[in-house]
Amino acid sequence: MAAVLEGQEPEETAAAAEDAAISTLEAVDAGPGAPFLLAGNQLNLDLRPGGCHRLQYLCSQQPPQLLQVEFLRLSTHEDPQLLDDTLAKVPWSLLRLRSLVLKGGQSRGALGACLHGTLTTLPAGLSDLACLAHLDLSFNRLETLPTCVPELHGLDALLLSHNRLSELPEALGALPALTFLTVTHNRLERLPLTLGSLSTLQRLDLSENLLDTIPAEIGNLRSLSELNLASNRLQSLPASLAGLRSLQLLVLHSNLLTSVPTGLAHLPLITRLDLRDNQLRDLPAELLDAPFVRLQGNPLGEASPAPPSPPDISQVPEMPRLLLTSDLDSFLVTPHGCSVTLACGVRLQFPAGATTTPVTIHYRLWLPEPGLVSLGPHDFLLSSVLELQPHGVAFQQDVSLWLLFVPPRVRRCREVVVRTRSNNTWNDLETQLEEEAPKRLWARCQVPHFSWFLVVLRPVSNTCLLPPEGALLCSSGHPGVRVTFPPGVTEEPRQVSMQVVHMAGLELRTLLEESEASVSPLLCLSQSGPPSFLQPVTVQLPLPPGVTGFNLDRSHLHLLYRTPLTTTWDDITTQVALEFTHLYARFQVTHFSWYWLWYTTKTCVGGLARKAWERLRLHRVNLIALQRRRDPEQVLLQCLPRNKVDATLSRLLVRYRGPEPSETVEMFEGEKFFAAFERGIDVDADRPDCVDGRICFVFYSHLKNVKEVYITTALDREAQDVRGQVSFYRGSLPVEVPEEAGAARQRKGTDALWMATLPIKLPRLRGAQGSGQGTDFSLMPLNLGDAETGFLTQSNLLSVASRLGPDWPAVALHLGMPYHKLQRIRHEFRDDLDGQVRHMLFSWAERQTGQPGAVGHLVQALEQSDRRDVAEEVRAILELGRHKYQDSIRRTGLAPEDSTLPGTSASQTPESAQA
Repeated sequence: MAAVLEGQEPEETAAAAEDAAISTLEAVDAGPGAPFLLAGNQLNLDLRPGGCHRLQYLCSQQPPQLLQVEFLRLSTHEDPQLLDDTLAKVPWSLLRLRSLVLKGGQSRGALGACLHGTLTTLPAGLSDLACLAHLDLSFNRLETLPTCVPELHGLDALLLSHNRLSELPEALGALPALTFLTVTHNRLERLPLTLGSLSTLQRLDLSENLLDTIPAEIGNLRSLSELNLASNRLQSLPASLAGLRSLQLLVLHSNLLTSVPTGLAHLPLITRLDLRDNQLRDLPAELLDAPFVRLQGNPLGEASPAPPSPPDISQVPEMPRLLLTSDLDSFLVTPHGCSVTLACGVRLQFPAGATTTPVTIHYRLWLPEPGLVSLGPHDFLLSSVLELQPHGVAFQQDVSLWLLFVPPRVRRCREVVVRTRSNNTWNDLETQLEEEAPKRLWARCQVPHFSWFLVVLRPVSNTCLLPPEGALLCSSGHPGVRVTFPPGVTEEPRQVSMQVVHMAGLELRTLLEESEASVSPLLCLSQSGPPSFLQPVTVQLPLPPGVTGFNLDRSHLHLLYRTPLTTTWDDITTQVALEFTHLYARFQVTHFSWYWLWYTTKTCVGGLARKAWERLRLHRVNLIALQRRRDPEQVLLQCLPRNKVDATLSRLLVRYRGPEPSETVEMFEGEKFFAAFERGIDVDADRPDCVDGRICFVFYSHLKNVKEVYITTALDREAQDVRGQVSFYRGSLPVEVPEEAGAARQRKGTDALWMATLPIKLPRLRGAQGSGQGTDFSLMPLNLGDAETGFLTQSNLLSVASRLGPDWPAVALHLGMPYHKLQRIRHEFRDDLDGQVRHMLFSWAERQTGQPGAVGHLVQALEQSDRRDVAEEVRAILELGRHKYQDSIRRTGLAPEDSTLPGTSASQTPESAQA
């Protein structure tokens, strides 16, 4: 997260220096390859790869401009040896250097996580930089502080955030000029006693570490105005904190404090004391009544719990482990806790003591649909929707949830989060990713309540809590994008967030038919609380690629603003005062929305921006309709992103055949569409997603968007082939759909109803073949399952058998059939594949009659055999059976109404909501 809490970092000094030096900008050739920019006294080598090679070339050439450099930025995403050799040349070539920024974090991994730089130490010679006042080593791999740092006696600001430091050296106290020190997001377990010797220190940030004590010497920091100790393990504080007479801001939230020094209430300049989320049960009256104290999340007024007796290890039972099959939809959690693995690819861990009494947890996996799924304009859904009941249940300890998903394609500056619903709003939880296999990832989070959960891929979101004192919010994926909040911008703290989205230049130039057109990254700003700020907020955006402050034609630059809750874009260039540096544009706003810089010769760009924004969110897809080779009545319908079509068809055409995919069409994430069978073809079975022969779909680019259906016809197949078709239409199911696509094909685009039509052929029946189920095959009737969870009848099993084909041995082995019995079936039915499949399946089913869990075992075996298509069909049959059973008992008054989903009325089922 690139948010700086409680004010602005000294890094702004470098930005200000850039502005002052723009008038003397000179371009210097760095030898072979791309040039870099030397802006007056500032040298930026972190904007593109190869910065170390360019700096070494400059040091070897010694151009006159190099002697004037005071500000150097160098990326640490380089080879460690190359980086060390390059830094060793700095003291000899940059004698006037005042600011040195050696940050990692500019690059991101495949799933959006920030990558740390390779820096592990610094050359000892850097201590010769006598003028150095600002050193930024954030987002690297430092485990100890380099020995040269305490020898930089002129250092004013030292930034060490996001490293691996477990301690700071005592020599740190030898920095007499230090005013700003941040060591947040490290592994500090203790602090040096010499910390109290930093008499000039004004701002100290030690949040997100492992500190359990603070030395009393910290009370000697007489100049300290801001101290942040949040998110550590502090249980007490030294009384010497009351001696910090210059302290204005003290942040102590998310610790284990049970008390605080009384003298904190008498600090003369204190304006904010943050004690949220600790273990405080009693406070002095002066602090309880003080308006500057924040105490949420503390058990104030509650009796202190009795000290726990030492646990008897021999009496502590091992945490139960539950592995649930697909025909179970609930499990019991006791105070002993348990670890649960659900058949739908979900894991839960309830620690001991999470609940004081036994609680029955119900779960269900819902197919995603717009009424249930909340996505932003640039979000992608990666999973189905998990519902856990009872809703809103609170636990005594955190419950861990793992959701399985397939890794998305590599996307720049995106991250995976778990999204949950709470109080009618959707929120993103802090999420960690755990890799199980190259194509299987778990999204892990701590569950604050039970509700609906799903996995989402979103643009990286940078967030901070904005205090009245102001702050600086930067984009971690785009360092040039930042928002500056001045003091007095808000009366109460509020959450502010930013997201940044890129648009490919080629797409824009194709849309505008203009070779020189370009745009900046698209910036989305959002906030909690009142819609406007009390003071103007300064936004900085990079100029569009190819545009600099020197070649800029202002008549071609347009600042666009998207009106909230609409898709319209307004040109506000003439309504704001735009300021330009060589690389950036800055402007001021008083409320948040979407902002975009365009550079084009077009004059009216609002409509073009709307089309470009739509294109950013559109997916180019193809529709396919294939029939199974052994059973033409089984049809596979799928909507695929264009880049997945060839690979998917090469896998499917072994068992299926059909026409070429449709022409490419464009669809939005979460857009509804449906398939209508026409010209005498109809759907052969009741399905919860089928209405009058029309199959409902919702397109999600990272999900499979596939359904298999059985079709039939009322036409005479004994006389001739039946040549029908399936047409795909946008939107929800209308009352009437034309039997023939006809004139609808004249219109294309994202607003056209018709998308594609593909032929379907049912071949002529010859002799007494019938439907291919084997008319001479008979078995005694049987039912697997029960009325509440759904039955599989003999007809259902025959349908499953007809679809397994040569995959049946794998299914048999996963069902537990011995290999020698499998070989015997092969021998007895050696010339009859259908006979092999039916005998295997029905002999297994007869042994399972009356046994619990049989249907779930079958579904699991199908999935393990890579026949998820058949497993999904079985689930659909069971879902339909459960739906009919619940309707029947509801009509007789034997059961209450089910709880409703978000976005549905009490009378709606999930199926009707989707339809």
